This record gives sequence, C-alpha cells and structure tokens, in this order.
Amino acid sequence: MIRIRMVILASLVLLVASMSMGVWGQSITPTPAPTKTPVPETTATPESTEEADITDNTSITQPFTQTDLSVLTGNVQRPNGIQWFENFLYTACTGDWTLYRLQSNTGETITYSYGVRSAHTLYVEDNGGINLWIPDYDLDSIVRISRQGSPVTVVPDIPKPWGIAYLDETHFLVTSISDNAIYMVGRDGTSEVLLDGFRSPTGLVVTDDYVFVVNNGSSRRSIEWIDKASLVAKEPVEAQPLLSGVQNATNLVLAGDGYLYFAYALGTRGLVGRVDPTVCIEKGGCTNDEFQIVIYTELAAPLAGLTVSDDMRLFVHTIYRPEIYWVDLNKLNG
Repeated sequence: MIRIRMVILASLVLLVASMSMGVWGQSITPTPAPTKTPVPETTATPESTEEADITDNTSITQPFTQTDLSVLTGNVQRPNGIQWFENFLYTACTGDWTLYRLQSNTGETITYSYGVRSAHTLYVEDNGGINLWIPDYDLDSIVRISRQGSPVTVVPDIPKPWGIAYLDETHFLVTSISDNAIYMVGRDGTSEVLLDGFRSPTGLVVTDDYVFVVNNGSSRRSIEWIDKASLVAKEPVEAQPLLSGVQNATNLVLAGDGYLYFAYALGTRGLVGRVDPTVCIEKGGCTNDEFQIVIYTELAAPLAGLTVSDDMRLFVHTIYRPEIYWVDLNKLNG
C-alpha cells in the first residue's frame, strides 16, 4: 500500500513539473505599452509640419500626459504669468518679484526687470521697442515695463487685476477678480468698468468680434462671451455662455488654429482643454462633454501659466513648481 501511494505521488510531481513548462509556466508580467509620442527633443523646437486647417483639428485620439511634456527650464523660482512673443517667453516670478525672459527654444534665461510682485498674465508688444503691460495683483494696478526698465504704474486702483488683453491702440481690457468686472484701461491712465456681474473673472481674450472671459468662481459659467462692438460702445449687453461644467478655470489663450485653450482643474490636478468658440457660440454654449482634453498633467492646480507660440508650441506651468513645460500641439493632428 505504501509503495502504491509513493508511485501515485511521484506521478503527480511529474505532472506538475510538465505543466509548469507549459502555458501556466509562462510569465504573466505585461509588456509595457509604447509611449504615445516620441521622446521630445532637448530643445523646444516643433516638427516641421504644414499649417493645419481648423477643420483638421476636430479629433484628438488621446490627450497628452505628463510624460509627453518636456521641461524647458527650471531657472525661475515660482513662475506665474507667462507670455510668448517673438521666440521669447516672458514670465513673472512671484517668489522674488523678478520678471524673466527665456529663449523659447533653448531655455536660456536672463533677468529682465525687477519689481513686479504678482502677475497672472502679461501683454507684450513691440511699439518701437519691447513694452510689457502687466496687471500687478498685489499692487492693484497696471504697470508698464520698457526694455529692461523698472515697472511704472500707469493705471492705479484696479482691485485685484488678473487678466489683460489688447483692445485697440489706446486701450486694454482687464479683469478684476475682486470687483467681478471687466475694466477698460487707457495707456493714459484712465479706467472705467464696462461690464460687471462675473464670478471671479480671470483669463481674457479679445478678437475682432468677441470678448471671451473665464469665470474662475463658477463652473456653471466657466467661459462666457460678449459681443465686442456692443461692449465697447457701452450698449446694454450680457455675457453669454460659451462653456459650462469646467472647474477652477484660469488662463485662456486663442491659438493660431482658431481654438481657445484653457487651463482648469480636475480635483487637485491641472489640465488643459480646448474648444472651437465658433461652434460653441452657434450652439448656444457647449457643456463639459463637448470640449477636448489636450493635456492631463500631474501638476498641482492651478496651472498658473499658459501660452501658445506661433508655431503651436504650448507652454504651461504650475504656480508651485519652477519647471516650465512645453509640448508640440502639431502632434495632435499628426
């Protein structure tokens, strides 16, 4: 009896051994999926592509993720507002009150000016020389910086100015997050409220026909639009819905492809989305299932800086980290 049991046991051992050499013995560790995009180059230079028509940009197979982003520079302590202009990035550092200029391909950084305390947005122009117009949130004023000069207060007494956009040769539009209003400010120092009733307005974009404004304090009114002609003529006008259902939206940029790119939050994480404003206006407003997610970052919200270059490089950063990231938007349609 003992011998029979030993034979049976030996047979079982042989059976298990043979099975371990088959399918059950194969590794179950999955093969990592390839990255969605090639490893970015060390310099922020986009691939050479033909200019894309807006009708070609209606489908994004997958949004970019954090691994798709490249670091341009880490030489700014706490970057806040950022603006691309003629292959340079201008950014204000909240940590040391310094305005920096970065070469947008190499990241080479210089100190441009000192004295800007807190700037969420900037407007850069070449008007016989580089001039920057900056809403200084801490100083409740609009300041101007000539080429590597100190800030000069041009328009005082704008409560907590946030966004700024060019209106015409003599005026800008500025959002006041404290007054829940849009101000028209002049290069001569004048200012007046054009429209109020917003909910903590932040980012601002002006086109030939429309004014787009972000309501950071209302997901129901995430982004709204106003008829520009009526607003400037000071006719009775109300903000109309462009996009609803987006939480804690901040910056807003109109890129060369005709899309509005905006930064917002998903929980504590910062994301970038985009909408076609023409489509949303025609529909009477888009909802949060009708816009395209462009970037899922692992960065902490809010994404304080957002700008897009003429060759469709998107630059983004969070207020809590020194790194400035970039990604080539042309790859969305590749």
